Amino acid sequence: MNEHLKTNREFWDKLTEIHVSSKFYDVEGFKRGRCTLNPTTIEELGDVTGKSLLHLQCHFGMDTLSWARRGAFVTGVDFSEKAIEKARLLSEELDIPARFICSEISELPANLSQQFDIVFTSEGVKAWLPDLKVWAKVIAHFLKPGGTLYIHEFHPFMCVMDDEGGPDDPPRLRYAYFPSPKPMEFPAEDSGDYADPDAKVGKASCEWFHSFSEFINALIEADLRIEFLHEFDWCTYKACGFLRQGDDGLWRYPEAPETLPLMFSLKATRVF
Repeated sequence: MNEHLKTNREFWDKLTEIHVSSKFYDVEGFKRGRCTLNPTTIEELGDVTGKSLLHLQCHFGMDTLSWARRGAFVTGVDFSEKAIEKARLLSEELDIPARFICSEISELPANLSQQFDIVFTSEGVKAWLPDLKVWAKVIAHFLKPGGTLYIHEFHPFMCVMDDEGGPDDPPRLRYAYFPSPKPMEFPAEDSGDYADPDAKVGKASCEWFHSFSEFINALIEADLRIEFLHEFDWCTYKACGFLRQGDDGLWRYPEAPETLPLMFSLKATRVF
């Protein structure tokens, strides 16, 4: 694991400590039966009963365990030891069968020997991936022939927006759209937490920006056939100050509805 990934692992170890007690993640509500998957994801991926599902970048496992509650045989993977430890504790406490593996994605083929019906990844993971070609090849490696990749993620266009603006500020461009092999580095004194803006993280982090074409081409080069790509004008949390929450719990830009792509979903199949 290179220095950038080591930096991010320490960052996410710290975030896990914050997240497990945050209102944003509402672990107690999850223990009482709350499903953490958004309705669009459930509808688009469909019935998972009896299917094997690999969840990449699973954090501390609530989405993974939500799929298990819906009948899947689940394996969650994350590079944060703290997150995997918490995921295993949740699985044991709630008596939800699941397997959790601590591994960086590029090293996963050396740490896991199985193919899956579904590979799942969701919401805020792409910025932590240094190389999408490696990522796509790992996905193809773990999919059975005919198996499904499902992604629900923040739109690359939204990720160029200023994420520190106030509620009265209009959308403003801040970050680069086109990818660079070098990540954007955020020093410890500037580190923040999307789940708890008041939290003192105190750890540096590194993020990579990825364009839509980089995403699509990586999947194509890995011999994955894209079944659909959907774009949405809503977001599952207040990722930018200009967003407002609707009655459905989703966040939009009400001053110009249906103008900004904020999230997308993608389904692909391993053909060979």
